[in-house]
Amino acid sequence: MDKPRIRPANPAFSSGPCAKRPGWTLEALAGAMLGRSHRAAAPKARLKAVIDRSKAILGMPADWRLGIVPASDTGAIEMAMWSLLGPRGIDVIAFESFGEAWANDIEKQLRLPARVLRAPYGALPDLAAVDWSRDVVFTWNGTTSGVRMAGADWIAPDREGLAICDATSAAFAMELPWDRLDVVTWSWQKVLGGEAAHGMLALSPRAVARLESYKPAWPLPKIFRLTSGGKLIEGIFQGDTINTPSMLCVEDALDGLAWAESVGGLPGLIARSEANLAAVARWITAQGSWRCLAEDAANRSCTAICVAPATPWFNALDAAAQAAITKRVASLLESEGVALDAAGYRDAPPSLRIWGGATVETADIEALLPWLDWALEQMR
Repeated sequence: MDKPRIRPANPAFSSGPCAKRPGWTLEALAGAMLGRSHRAAAPKARLKAVIDRSKAILGMPADWRLGIVPASDTGAIEMAMWSLLGPRGIDVIAFESFGEAWANDIEKQLRLPARVLRAPYGALPDLAAVDWSRDVVFTWNGTTSGVRMAGADWIAPDREGLAICDATSAAFAMELPWDRLDVVTWSWQKVLGGEAAHGMLALSPRAVARLESYKPAWPLPKIFRLTSGGKLIEGIFQGDTINTPSMLCVEDALDGLAWAESVGGLPGLIARSEANLAAVARWITAQGSWRCLAEDAANRSCTAICVAPATPWFNALDAAAQAAITKRVASLLESEGVALDAAGYRDAPPSLRIWGGATVETADIEALLPWLDWALEQMR
Protein backbone atom coordinates (compact mmCIF):
# COMPACT_ATOMS: atom_id res chain seq x y z
CA MET A 1 0.00 0.00 0.00
CA ASP A 2 1.42 3.37 -1.03
CA LYS A 3 1.93 6.08 1.54
CA PRO A 4 -0.91 8.65 1.39
CA ARG A 5 -0.01 11.94 -0.25
CA ILE A 6 -2.26 14.29 1.74
CA ARG A 7 -1.41 15.15 5.34
CA PRO A 8 -3.55 16.89 7.96
CA ALA A 9 -2.76 20.60 8.15
CA ASN A 10 -2.92 20.24 11.94
CA PRO A 11 -1.87 16.83 13.32
CA ALA A 12 -3.01 17.64 16.89
CA PHE A 13 -5.56 14.93 17.73
CA SER A 14 -4.89 14.72 21.48
CA SER A 15 -7.88 14.20 23.75
CA GLY A 16 -6.61 16.76 26.23
CA PRO A 17 -5.25 19.31 26.09
CA CYS A 18 -6.94 19.42 22.70
CA ALA A 19 -6.26 21.26 19.46
CA LYS A 20 -6.44 25.04 19.63
CA ARG A 21 -9.14 26.72 17.60
CA PRO A 22 -8.40 27.23 13.90
CA GLY A 23 -6.15 30.23 13.34
CA TRP A 24 -5.02 30.48 16.96
CA THR A 25 -1.69 32.21 17.66
CA LEU A 26 -0.02 33.52 20.80
CA GLU A 27 -1.05 37.02 19.75
CA ALA A 28 -4.60 36.04 20.77
CA LEU A 29 -3.46 36.39 24.38
CA ALA A 30 -1.96 39.87 24.00
CA GLY A 31 -4.60 41.43 26.27
CA ALA A 32 -4.03 39.05 29.19
CA MET A 33 -3.93 40.80 32.56
CA LEU A 34 -0.53 39.50 33.57
CA GLY A 35 1.04 40.71 36.80
CA ARG A 36 -2.38 41.72 38.14
CA SER A 37 -4.26 40.43 41.15
CA HIS A 38 -7.16 38.25 40.08
CA ARG A 39 -9.20 40.06 42.75
CA ALA A 40 -8.71 43.49 41.18
CA ALA A 41 -11.73 44.85 39.34
CA ALA A 42 -10.55 44.43 35.75
CA PRO A 43 -9.11 40.88 36.08
CA LYS A 44 -12.15 39.78 38.09
CA ALA A 45 -14.34 41.10 35.29
CA ARG A 46 -12.46 38.82 32.88
CA LEU A 47 -13.18 35.83 35.12
CA LYS A 48 -16.84 36.82 35.33
CA ALA A 49 -16.92 37.10 31.53
CA VAL A 50 -15.78 33.47 31.21
CA ILE A 51 -18.68 32.46 33.47
CA ASP A 52 -21.32 34.60 31.76
CA ARG A 53 -20.32 33.76 28.18
CA SER A 54 -20.07 30.05 28.99
CA LYS A 55 -23.58 30.07 30.46
CA ALA A 56 -24.93 31.93 27.44
CA ILE A 57 -23.37 29.60 24.84
CA LEU A 58 -24.44 26.46 26.71
CA GLY A 59 -27.99 27.72 27.27
CA MET A 60 -27.67 27.19 31.02
CA PRO A 61 -30.78 28.22 33.00
CA ALA A 62 -30.53 31.60 34.70
CA ASP A 63 -31.04 30.13 38.18
CA TRP A 64 -27.98 27.86 37.89
CA ARG A 65 -24.65 28.90 39.40
CA LEU A 66 -21.41 28.48 37.45
CA GLY A 67 -17.98 28.90 38.96
CA ILE A 68 -14.31 28.54 38.03
CA VAL A 69 -12.58 26.05 40.33
CA PRO A 70 -9.09 24.53 40.69
CA ALA A 71 -7.66 21.36 39.15
CA SER A 72 -9.54 21.02 35.89
CA ASP A 73 -12.60 18.76 35.57
CA THR A 74 -11.15 16.37 38.14
CA GLY A 75 -11.10 19.14 40.73
CA ALA A 76 -14.67 20.13 39.87
CA ILE A 77 -16.17 16.64 40.09
CA GLU A 78 -14.21 15.79 43.25
CA MET A 79 -15.40 19.05 44.82
CA ALA A 80 -18.99 18.09 44.02
CA MET A 81 -18.67 14.55 45.34
CA TRP A 82 -16.90 15.49 48.57
CA SER A 83 -19.36 18.33 49.25
CA LEU A 84 -22.67 16.72 48.25
CA LEU A 85 -22.54 12.95 48.70
CA GLY A 86 -23.50 11.19 51.90
CA PRO A 87 -27.10 11.89 52.93
CA ARG A 88 -28.64 9.22 50.68
CA GLY A 89 -27.64 6.14 48.68
CA ILE A 90 -25.36 6.44 45.65
CA ASP A 91 -25.41 4.88 42.19
CA VAL A 92 -22.33 5.27 39.99
CA ILE A 93 -22.39 4.59 36.25
CA ALA A 94 -19.02 3.30 35.05
CA PHE A 95 -18.42 2.48 31.39
CA GLU A 96 -14.88 3.81 31.05
CA SER A 97 -11.91 4.78 33.20
CA PHE A 98 -13.20 8.05 34.67
CA GLY A 99 -16.50 6.57 35.83
CA GLU A 100 -14.44 3.84 37.47
CA ALA A 101 -12.22 6.48 39.08
CA TRP A 102 -15.20 8.31 40.59
CA ALA A 103 -16.59 4.99 41.89
CA ASN A 104 -13.23 4.17 43.43
CA ASP A 105 -12.98 7.58 45.13
CA ILE A 106 -16.50 7.29 46.54
CA GLU A 107 -15.88 3.82 47.92
CA LYS A 108 -12.20 3.99 48.90
CA GLN A 109 -11.64 7.64 49.81
CA LEU A 110 -15.03 8.90 50.99
CA ARG A 111 -15.75 5.35 52.23
CA LEU A 112 -19.38 5.57 51.22
CA PRO A 113 -21.27 2.48 50.05
CA ALA A 114 -22.19 2.73 46.39
CA ARG A 115 -23.89 0.57 43.81
CA VAL A 116 -21.78 0.60 40.65
CA LEU A 117 -23.50 -0.10 37.33
CA ARG A 118 -20.75 -1.20 34.96
CA ALA A 119 -20.38 -1.90 31.27
CA PRO A 120 -17.30 -2.88 29.25
CA TYR A 121 -15.58 -0.38 26.96
CA GLY A 122 -17.79 0.20 23.94
CA ALA A 123 -21.14 -0.18 25.71
CA LEU A 124 -23.41 1.44 28.28
CA PRO A 125 -24.84 -0.31 31.35
CA ASP A 126 -28.57 -0.87 31.79
CA LEU A 127 -29.63 2.71 32.49
CA ALA A 128 -33.16 1.56 33.37
CA ALA A 129 -31.64 0.00 36.49
CA VAL A 130 -30.63 3.39 37.94
CA ASP A 131 -32.43 4.18 41.19
CA TRP A 132 -33.33 7.87 41.25
CA SER A 133 -34.14 7.83 44.96
CA ARG A 134 -30.33 7.83 45.21
CA ASP A 135 -27.67 10.32 44.10
CA VAL A 136 -26.27 9.29 40.72
CA VAL A 137 -22.72 10.05 39.52
CA PHE A 138 -21.92 9.52 35.83
CA THR A 139 -19.98 10.71 32.82
CA TRP A 140 -22.03 12.02 29.91
CA ASN A 141 -19.34 11.16 27.37
CA GLY A 142 -16.69 8.49 27.81
CA THR A 143 -13.46 10.30 27.00
CA THR A 144 -11.55 7.01 27.05
CA SER A 145 -14.16 4.72 25.46
CA GLY A 146 -15.82 6.78 22.73
CA VAL A 147 -19.31 6.10 24.14
CA ARG A 148 -21.82 8.82 25.06
CA MET A 149 -25.32 9.12 26.38
CA ALA A 150 -27.75 9.26 23.46
CA GLY A 151 -30.33 11.23 25.41
CA ALA A 152 -31.74 11.98 28.85
CA ASP A 153 -34.95 9.93 28.95
CA TRP A 154 -33.32 7.59 31.47
CA ILE A 155 -32.97 10.44 34.01
CA ALA A 156 -36.12 10.78 36.14
CA PRO A 157 -37.61 14.30 35.99
CA ASP A 158 -39.05 13.78 39.48
CA ARG A 159 -35.84 12.33 40.93
CA GLU A 160 -35.22 12.49 44.64
CA GLY A 161 -31.44 12.23 44.36
CA LEU A 162 -29.03 14.52 42.54
CA ALA A 163 -27.82 13.88 38.99
CA ILE A 164 -24.07 14.61 39.17
CA CYS A 165 -22.63 14.68 35.65
CA ASP A 166 -19.00 14.78 34.54
CA ALA A 167 -19.38 16.42 31.12
CA THR A 168 -15.78 17.35 30.45
CA SER A 169 -15.62 16.00 26.89
CA ALA A 170 -19.30 16.69 26.17
CA ALA A 171 -19.77 20.35 27.10
CA PHE A 172 -19.80 22.60 24.00
CA ALA A 173 -20.09 19.59 21.63
CA MET A 174 -23.35 17.98 22.79
CA GLU A 175 -26.72 19.13 24.05
CA LEU A 176 -26.85 18.87 27.84
CA PRO A 177 -30.37 18.43 29.32
CA TRP A 178 -30.19 21.00 32.09
CA ASP A 179 -33.65 20.14 33.41
CA ARG A 180 -32.47 16.55 34.07
CA LEU A 181 -29.14 17.46 35.69
CA ASP A 182 -28.12 18.97 39.02
CA VAL A 183 -24.32 19.21 38.87
CA VAL A 184 -22.31 19.52 35.66
CA THR A 185 -18.52 19.77 35.42
CA TRP A 186 -16.03 20.31 32.62
CA SER A 187 -12.66 21.91 31.88
CA TRP A 188 -11.31 24.43 29.41
CA GLN A 189 -8.93 21.98 27.77
CA LYS A 190 -11.42 19.90 25.79
CA VAL A 191 -13.93 21.10 23.18
CA LEU A 192 -12.80 24.75 23.09
CA GLY A 193 -9.09 23.85 23.11
CA GLY A 194 -8.28 25.88 26.22
CA GLU A 195 -5.36 25.45 28.57
CA ALA A 196 -5.39 22.99 31.45
CA ALA A 197 -5.73 23.19 35.27
CA HIS A 198 -9.01 25.12 35.49
CA GLY A 199 -12.39 23.47 36.00
CA MET A 200 -15.97 24.65 35.73
CA LEU A 201 -18.63 23.68 38.27
CA ALA A 202 -22.31 24.24 37.48
CA LEU A 203 -24.95 23.83 40.21
CA SER A 204 -28.73 23.66 39.93
CA PRO A 205 -30.97 25.14 42.63
CA ARG A 206 -31.46 21.59 43.98
CA ALA A 207 -27.68 21.16 44.33
CA VAL A 208 -27.39 24.52 46.11
CA ALA A 209 -30.16 23.49 48.50
CA ARG A 210 -28.24 20.30 49.32
CA LEU A 211 -25.05 22.26 49.97
CA GLU A 212 -26.84 24.60 52.35
CA SER A 213 -28.69 21.88 54.25
CA TYR A 214 -26.04 19.16 54.52
CA LYS A 215 -22.65 19.15 56.22
CA PRO A 216 -20.34 16.24 55.34
CA ALA A 217 -18.97 14.15 58.19
CA TRP A 218 -15.42 14.50 56.85
CA PRO A 219 -13.16 17.57 56.79
CA LEU A 220 -13.03 19.53 53.55
CA PRO A 221 -9.82 21.18 52.34
CA LYS A 222 -10.08 24.88 51.56
CA ILE A 223 -10.17 24.40 47.80
CA PHE A 224 -13.29 22.19 48.16
CA ARG A 225 -15.32 24.51 50.39
CA LEU A 226 -18.40 25.92 48.68
CA THR A 227 -20.25 27.14 51.78
CA SER A 228 -19.54 29.31 54.80
CA GLY A 229 -21.80 29.35 57.83
CA GLY A 230 -24.24 27.07 56.05
CA LYS A 231 -24.66 29.43 53.08
CA LEU A 232 -23.31 29.17 49.54
CA ILE A 233 -20.23 31.30 48.94
CA GLU A 234 -21.79 33.32 46.12
CA GLY A 235 -18.52 35.04 45.22
CA ILE A 236 -17.17 31.80 43.70
CA PHE A 237 -19.88 32.08 41.06
CA GLN A 238 -19.14 35.74 40.34
CA GLY A 239 -15.46 35.33 39.45
CA ASP A 240 -14.04 35.41 42.98
CA THR A 241 -12.08 32.17 42.63
CA ILE A 242 -11.06 30.01 45.60
CA ASN A 243 -7.40 30.06 44.60
CA THR A 244 -5.27 32.06 42.18
CA PRO A 245 -6.09 31.36 38.52
CA SER A 246 -3.79 31.89 35.56
CA MET A 247 -4.88 35.11 33.89
CA LEU A 248 -3.09 33.91 30.76
CA CYS A 249 -5.35 30.85 30.71
CA VAL A 250 -8.36 33.07 31.40
CA GLU A 251 -7.56 35.15 28.33
CA ASP A 252 -7.19 31.97 26.28
CA ALA A 253 -10.58 30.74 27.55
CA LEU A 254 -12.15 34.03 26.47
CA ASP A 255 -10.54 33.66 23.05
CA GLY A 256 -12.06 30.19 22.74
CA LEU A 257 -15.47 31.45 23.76
CA ALA A 258 -15.28 34.30 21.24
CA TRP A 259 -14.43 31.78 18.53
CA ALA A 260 -17.35 29.60 19.63
CA GLU A 261 -19.68 32.57 19.25
CA SER A 262 -18.23 33.27 15.79
CA VAL A 263 -19.06 29.77 14.49
CA GLY A 264 -22.69 29.94 15.60
CA GLY A 265 -22.55 29.17 19.29
CA LEU A 266 -23.57 25.77 20.55
CA PRO A 267 -25.36 24.65 17.34
CA GLY A 268 -22.26 25.52 15.32
CA LEU A 269 -19.94 23.72 17.73
CA ILE A 270 -22.13 20.61 17.72
CA ALA A 271 -22.28 20.62 13.93
CA ARG A 272 -18.49 20.76 13.66
CA SER A 273 -18.01 17.84 16.06
CA GLU A 274 -20.75 15.76 14.46
CA ALA A 275 -19.19 16.33 11.03
CA ASN A 276 -15.95 14.84 12.35
CA LEU A 277 -17.73 11.74 13.63
CA ALA A 278 -19.60 11.42 10.33
CA ALA A 279 -16.30 11.45 8.42
CA VAL A 280 -14.98 8.59 10.54
CA ALA A 281 -18.25 6.65 10.17
CA ARG A 282 -18.11 6.98 6.36
CA TRP A 283 -14.51 5.75 6.31
CA ILE A 284 -15.27 2.73 8.52
CA THR A 285 -18.19 1.76 6.30
CA ALA A 286 -16.12 2.16 3.15
CA GLN A 287 -12.96 0.24 4.09
CA GLY A 288 -13.89 -2.27 6.78
CA SER A 289 -10.45 -2.74 8.37
CA TRP A 290 -11.26 -0.57 11.41
CA ARG A 291 -14.25 -0.37 13.75
CA CYS A 292 -15.54 1.99 16.44
CA LEU A 293 -15.18 0.81 20.02
CA ALA A 294 -18.73 2.07 20.58
CA GLU A 295 -20.91 -0.81 19.43
CA ASP A 296 -24.13 1.18 19.03
CA ALA A 297 -23.91 3.98 16.47
CA ALA A 298 -26.45 6.00 18.47
CA ASN A 299 -24.02 6.13 21.41
CA ARG A 300 -20.83 6.99 19.52
CA SER A 301 -19.00 10.04 20.81
CA CYS A 302 -18.41 12.91 18.41
CA THR A 303 -15.42 14.12 20.44
CA ALA A 304 -13.43 11.14 21.76
CA ILE A 305 -13.66 8.94 18.67
CA CYS A 306 -12.13 5.56 19.56
CA VAL A 307 -11.33 3.11 16.77
CA ALA A 308 -9.72 -0.34 16.73
CA PRO A 309 -8.39 -2.58 13.94
CA ALA A 310 -10.95 -5.08 12.67
CA THR A 311 -8.94 -7.18 10.18
CA PRO A 312 -8.90 -10.99 10.55
CA TRP A 313 -5.13 -11.09 11.07
CA PHE A 314 -5.36 -8.53 13.90
CA ASN A 315 -8.33 -10.26 15.53
CA ALA A 316 -6.37 -13.54 15.55
CA LEU A 317 -3.69 -12.03 17.82
CA ASP A 318 -3.79 -12.23 21.60
CA ALA A 319 -4.49 -9.11 23.65
CA ALA A 320 -0.81 -8.35 24.34
CA ALA A 321 0.07 -8.52 20.65
CA GLN A 322 -2.93 -6.35 19.74
CA ALA A 323 -1.86 -3.74 22.29
CA ALA A 324 1.69 -3.75 20.90
CA ILE A 325 0.40 -3.32 17.34
CA THR A 326 -1.85 -0.35 18.14
CA LYS A 327 0.93 1.35 20.09
CA ARG A 328 3.27 0.92 17.13
CA VAL A 329 0.61 2.29 14.78
CA ALA A 330 0.28 5.39 16.99
CA SER A 331 4.05 5.79 17.07
CA LEU A 332 4.29 5.45 13.29
CA LEU A 333 1.60 8.07 12.76
CA GLU A 334 3.46 10.41 15.10
CA SER A 335 6.81 9.81 13.39
CA GLU A 336 5.16 10.68 10.08
CA GLY A 337 3.81 13.89 11.61
CA VAL A 338 0.19 13.10 10.74
CA ALA A 339 -1.29 12.35 14.19
CA LEU A 340 0.13 13.38 17.53
CA ASP A 341 -1.01 11.70 20.76
CA ALA A 342 -3.53 9.40 19.09
CA ALA A 343 -2.83 6.25 21.12
CA GLY A 344 -5.78 4.74 22.94
CA TYR A 345 -6.13 5.35 26.67
CA ARG A 346 -3.95 3.07 28.78
CA ASP A 347 -6.92 1.25 30.37
CA ALA A 348 -8.88 0.92 27.12
CA PRO A 349 -8.83 -2.08 24.77
CA PRO A 350 -6.14 -1.87 22.02
CA SER A 351 -7.26 1.14 20.00
CA LEU A 352 -6.56 4.64 18.74
CA ARG A 353 -8.31 7.74 20.03
CA ILE A 354 -8.91 10.56 17.57
CA TRP A 355 -10.17 13.79 19.08
CA GLY A 356 -13.05 15.14 17.01
CA GLY A 357 -14.06 18.16 19.06
CA ALA A 358 -15.14 21.42 17.50
CA THR A 359 -11.63 22.89 17.13
CA VAL A 360 -10.61 20.02 14.82
CA GLU A 361 -11.23 20.62 11.12
CA THR A 362 -13.11 17.85 9.31
CA ALA A 363 -10.63 18.13 6.43
CA ASP A 364 -7.86 17.13 8.85
CA ILE A 365 -9.84 14.09 10.01
CA GLU A 366 -10.43 13.08 6.40
CA ALA A 367 -6.73 13.51 5.59
CA LEU A 368 -5.71 11.40 8.58
CA LEU A 369 -7.88 8.34 7.98
CA PRO A 370 -6.00 6.87 4.98
CA TRP A 371 -2.86 7.04 7.11
CA LEU A 372 -4.47 4.68 9.62
CA ASP A 373 -5.00 2.11 6.86
CA TRP A 374 -1.41 2.58 5.67
CA ALA A 375 0.07 2.31 9.17
CA LEU A 376 -1.90 -0.85 9.97
CA GLU A 377 -0.75 -2.41 6.69
CA GLN A 378 2.86 -1.72 7.70
CA MET A 379 2.26 -3.70 10.91
CA ARG A 380 0.91 -6.69 8.99
